[in-house]
Amino acid sequence: MARLKEYNGHYCESEYEYAFIGFLEAEGWKYSSGNNIHRVTKRDVLIADDFKKFIADTNPDLTEDEVTQIYDNVRLVGAESNFATLHKVYGWMVNGVQFTSQDGLPRMISLIDFDNWDKNIFRVVNQFTVEYTNNGQKENRRPDVLLFVNGMPLCVVELKNPVDANATIYDAWEQINIRYWRDIPHLLHYCPLACISDGVKTRLGTVRTPYEHFYAWRRVNEGDVVSTLPFAETETMIKGVYTPERFVEIFRDYIYFQDSIYDSDEVEIVCRYPQFFAAKLLKQSIVNSVVTRSGKGGTYFGATGCGKTYTMAFLARQLALRCTDIPEIGSPTIILIVDRDELQKQGSNLFTKSKEFLNLGEVSVVKNRTQLRQELGARQSGGFYICTIQKFCDREDDKIGLINDRQNIICFSDEAHRTQLEHSKKIQFSKDADENMKAMVSKPYAKVLKEAFPHATFVGFTGTPIAETYQTFGDEIDRYTMDQAVADGLTVSIKYHPRIAKVLLDNKKVKEIENYYKKCADDGATYEDIEASKKAMSSMEIILGEPSRLERLATDIHDHYVASCAGDPDRIQKAMVVCSNRKIAYALLQKFKDKYPEWFEEKKSPDGISVTEEELKELKPMPFMAMVSSVGSNDEKDMYDYLGGVKNDKRSEELDAAFKQEKSNFSIVIVVDMWITGFDVPCLTYLYNDKPLKKHLLIQTISRVNRKYPGKEYGMVIDYIGIRDNMREAMKVYGGDTSVAPTSDDVEQATSVFREELEVLKNMFTGYDLSPFLNPECDSIERYRLLAKAAEYVFVSTEELQSEGNKGVQKVSFKTYFLKTVKRMRAAFDICQPSGYLGEEESALAQCFMAIAGFVRKMSGTSEVDTDTMNRAVSKMVEEALKYNQVESVLESGEEEDIFSPEYFEKLSDVKMPATKLELLVKMLRKQIKEYGKVNQLAAKSFQEMLEKTIAEYHERRKHLTAEEAGETQEKASEDIIKIATEQALAILRQMNENRESFRKIGLTFEEKAFYDILISLREQYNFEYGTDKEVDGVVVNDKCKALAKKIKDIIDTKSSFADWLNNQNVRNDLKFEIKICLVKNGYPPQYSPEVFNKVMEQVENFEEYSVTEDIGNEAAKSAKIYQYEPEYNVMKVAEDSAHYGDSKNNQ
Repeated sequence: MARLKEYNGHYCESEYEYAFIGFLEAEGWKYSSGNNIHRVTKRDVLIADDFKKFIADTNPDLTEDEVTQIYDNVRLVGAESNFATLHKVYGWMVNGVQFTSQDGLPRMISLIDFDNWDKNIFRVVNQFTVEYTNNGQKENRRPDVLLFVNGMPLCVVELKNPVDANATIYDAWEQINIRYWRDIPHLLHYCPLACISDGVKTRLGTVRTPYEHFYAWRRVNEGDVVSTLPFAETETMIKGVYTPERFVEIFRDYIYFQDSIYDSDEVEIVCRYPQFFAAKLLKQSIVNSVVTRSGKGGTYFGATGCGKTYTMAFLARQLALRCTDIPEIGSPTIILIVDRDELQKQGSNLFTKSKEFLNLGEVSVVKNRTQLRQELGARQSGGFYICTIQKFCDREDDKIGLINDRQNIICFSDEAHRTQLEHSKKIQFSKDADENMKAMVSKPYAKVLKEAFPHATFVGFTGTPIAETYQTFGDEIDRYTMDQAVADGLTVSIKYHPRIAKVLLDNKKVKEIENYYKKCADDGATYEDIEASKKAMSSMEIILGEPSRLERLATDIHDHYVASCAGDPDRIQKAMVVCSNRKIAYALLQKFKDKYPEWFEEKKSPDGISVTEEELKELKPMPFMAMVSSVGSNDEKDMYDYLGGVKNDKRSEELDAAFKQEKSNFSIVIVVDMWITGFDVPCLTYLYNDKPLKKHLLIQTISRVNRKYPGKEYGMVIDYIGIRDNMREAMKVYGGDTSVAPTSDDVEQATSVFREELEVLKNMFTGYDLSPFLNPECDSIERYRLLAKAAEYVFVSTEELQSEGNKGVQKVSFKTYFLKTVKRMRAAFDICQPSGYLGEEESALAQCFMAIAGFVRKMSGTSEVDTDTMNRAVSKMVEEALKYNQVESVLESGEEEDIFSPEYFEKLSDVKMPATKLELLVKMLRKQIKEYGKVNQLAAKSFQEMLEKTIAEYHERRKHLTAEEAGETQEKASEDIIKIATEQALAILRQMNENRESFRKIGLTFEEKAFYDILISLREQYNFEYGTDKEVDGVVVNDKCKALAKKIKDIIDTKSSFADWLNNQNVRNDLKFEIKICLVKNGYPPQYSPEVFNKVMEQVENFEEYSVTEDIGNEAAKSAKIYQYEPEYNVMKVAEDSAHYGDSKNNQ
């Protein structure tokens, strides 16, 4: 055991060094002091005795001279650069070094025995001095700890004193990455791995890993609960990475270098723990699937931004090199199917530079199914091919379903299933060259894959799984969620800032719209068309596109972005604005153009950014802001031309490249659907959302800002539409442990229901020949005509059928019964169809009936008034309704009018009618008390009671105005009552203002004052001594309560830095526990009292719920304000009964 020679009573770095060595010894490493290792010179970095012993033991036929010759070959290695030498040596370590023995035959000599790990010599060494020359003078460096295997230093460990706050792991990283590469690169030629630790943080990387990409290893074995405790990092790292058997496993297959021709890029990456375990588990699942011929290799759920592409690379290497003993796999062919071109580019950038690492031979991007068929037909094994799902599923020019029927094909699907879901559930209509309508039957993605590769194994990779994912690829094999990624530092946390306003609609216009719909119904418009139009017209998009709203939106985004960047001018911060549709996005762009023309001047880089001559050559002149979108054939000319027209793809590619260049002038992009998945720009910091989002699309969208970037502490979502609840729901599914996978029972039950409803529909069509539709050879034009005739069959039927509904059993028309049955069948079809288990005939019939139902609904009307016609008419009315009352400023959600300001009192005094003035005052008081209650529950409750008392007195006085008091007498009495109530209300307002401002006099923040108030109140209520009160500027100050209030607020601030802390019960429980400990430690109350603790916790809970983020520039109102879109806004009259403060409906 390594011993500390001297100990001076203080814990020092050398003591931690020996503790670290002790941990390694416990796992099987032998300890040696560098001073005791025999070396010819201190420039030698290999342990000759260990190296030669291993070579001799594993190759007993070699002579001593031959062993020495091999040693010298490795010792004297060189290449065109230090990094190229490292890559070359790593290749020797993993694959062996070629040696020609005396018999003249070349052979490979293994430097490490990976198959028998215990045959290797594992040595941990400290005090290992390495000599170098600087300007003719001999100098030396001494790494803290080196890990040698068979005499080669495979890993350098740099340690810092755990008790020295100034000694950080960043200093350790600098030593390796700057000093060692500069001074002793001849050591690092043999040393691919690096570990840095200060006893609290212990991180793994390579000798070429940037500091921000050194990560903790938080799991020892698969299935272990992930530990995020900082003091567990060292032990978990040693047990999870440095046990000899695990160490050689990681060293062999989980260190990634690009192909040698790209050595100048100096890319070397070691896996992170989620990638290691995912690759191992997926490999095992794939092997089982191939052997049992199930075809389902499993689903990997990896959070966006966690490195799924590298996980695929590590898995591909495992399949290529570690399955040779399984004849069904041998050297497999891997096909990667991706969701869109962006992911294809990402994949090809990595995999086409990784032929040596993958060891599969050819790596290429295929253009279509025909090329893929040719490539696979020309080989029986190996090969790595990348294809987009759109090209893979395009059967227009390729009628043959089969591509290749080999069993050793493994298909990776990266989010690819998502695009095909909707397409696969319905008949696709199109026109042929002669303008004839065609109807094409669709197939589920699972079935398309099976037809192409009937004996292949399919694996799904996704950051946002949906039920269909699991049905296509099989059970979840491993998961790595968003909260884990943030806890591990792989991604930054996302802060959410709501800036939402109410929208007002004029009631007269709403009535006019309803009357218009009634008239359309009388004129013969179908119920379905009217409902579809109502849904479209009540959708947010009509409201979101209102011109004055877009103008205010543009101003707010501009001001927020400029202010945020000014706060951190040295960091590049890009932004994305997400709109609900292309028309609104273009309209918003025009608002920006009108208000901020300087953002549209093209230049290479923004003002104030330092750019080198070389960098300028790479940059193209670009506007500061641009919109990126596909182009529509029916776009208005201005929008069509702006988006590039027929050259839209080329324009999008140029903007894509510019946005990814950090120093390009292009800094803010407006998008709708593009760039939302698979688009990585680490310096993208702000996402301004004006689009209704939910579930997987919401997570994919907000994840654009979670990538790590130097100086970037968090990404921010600024929300103008109210996605908070949807975000919480999505985080529960994609951030934690919830699964969306349907059980086999769900699928079986849905299949049973589907088949029952399908039988009912088939029976309804017993008198009609559907067989042409089921014929795969049927001409698509003929199929279309068949659908139209079948719809006619539904119409002409006079049969009535018994149907069960809310009103019991009643007779309905054949058409109604048919439509209801199709609706039920479709609900079941959506659940069971993605599995691919439904028969060809069943699936075709289902699509047939759904298409017939579509025809029937469209043909049901007796007039020319359809959904689109109604939409055009109603949209004008909605626009007028919005214009009539205007839309409340978006800014008002973040910067509400200050009702305590002198300006507000002046406005109030302009109101001539006493009753109106009182109602306005009461309305504003209610609103302000509610807002105040979000931070200071106790004070708000007190003011609420004062207001209710004032209103009750007002009502009581009004009751005593008798009917006999008439004329001027009654009017005068009424005015006096109103005047008294108004004065009382104003007095409450002034007191509230003084209370709100009192935090300044005490020396606390607005939020700290809330906790101060509750501490003082509970002391009085429960009658115990705590601190001494003194009066300062008319305000009672208790320094002890003041200090405790600050401590409570600090604890909350620390816990709220966790990702999605409001939904993380563990974090919330920790918070309560820490506050309880804090109260006990500070002797509050002097005698233990659960009641007092509970009362403090109520204020904490209240503060947690409402303190989501800080509003910009508004110190006294820092609680986030949530407003929702509402069609009307009713002012509560003073005469109406009010809900008391604390009622649930007032605290939602």
